Amino acid sequence: MGGSLNKLAFFGEGPNTTDTARTYFGMTETIAGVNAAFPVLPKLNMSLLGEANGRFVNLRPENGQGSPSTEQSVLNPQTAFAQFGEGVRIRPDLAGGYVRLNYLVNFQEFIAGNSMYSLRRLTLDFGHEFPLYKKTRRMVPREFNGPDDCSVDKAVHSCPSITRNLEGSFGLRFLMNESFTSSGNQVPFYFQPTLGGSDVNGNAGLSSYQDYRFRAPNNLLARASFEHSIWGPFGLTAMIDEGKVAMTHGDIDFTHLRHSYAAGLTLRAGGFPMVYLLFSWGGREGTHTITSVNTSLLGGSTRPSLY
Repeated sequence: MGGSLNKLAFFGEGPNTTDTARTYFGMTETIAGVNAAFPVLPKLNMSLLGEANGRFVNLRPENGQGSPSTEQSVLNPQTAFAQFGEGVRIRPDLAGGYVRLNYLVNFQEFIAGNSMYSLRRLTLDFGHEFPLYKKTRRMVPREFNGPDDCSVDKAVHSCPSITRNLEGSFGLRFLMNESFTSSGNQVPFYFQPTLGGSDVNGNAGLSSYQDYRFRAPNNLLARASFEHSIWGPFGLTAMIDEGKVAMTHGDIDFTHLRHSYAAGLTLRAGGFPMVYLLFSWGGREGTHTITSVNTSLLGGSTRPSLY
């Protein structure tokens, strides 16, 4: 797996950067490895997760974008990484299918060729979906599918057809990433999670801000959302995000949160990815219109994160 991003914004590290400090850089990352999920405790739909990857990152200046290129001195911490991960995920349906949980606890180790950039990361991701109808499809990947397979049954490899069934749900999500380093080590900025617009994986968070607006080794995001079909494959969605980034663990709390509101349209047609068109506001730095894609309808085990 690999990814090449020609235009990434960098505003500096930490929660107190300014939007006028934006510079640009380019990044290519190659990831080679394996990941696996081992089902246990079927009643909880629980799986143990494991991964082993080699990560190779190449950063480059990006000129001619109307803003200065990120300084070469910032781009210098490039090295190869051996990255391992262990985790547990549960996805039970409760209350007759009207409460759906999607909980993930994951721990990763990044071992750098230059040891001063080695790190460990703990991710807690607790999703709650409250469908309004039993036929509302669950928007999560399925391990029995290939990377471009949208089957909903491991015994029948065919994509779901376009439906006129009413679908809708409320959602609550809490996400936290915490990074750990030995004394004197640092987390490379390109492996720090971001909030603002969409991140390098295409996931929206504090979407009224510019993409990659806030960057730090630690972050948290709390979201309340609503989505409902209105006609055929089209639907409406609305969400509220509260979040922050922090350079130290002690600053990860629920004070001084940034907030963002979003509303827009969704498109989900059969087995195609779900597409969001969102207008976002409320973040003190203007408004932002973004298009994002939730590829969970394509199934496949979770692809490695680019950070």
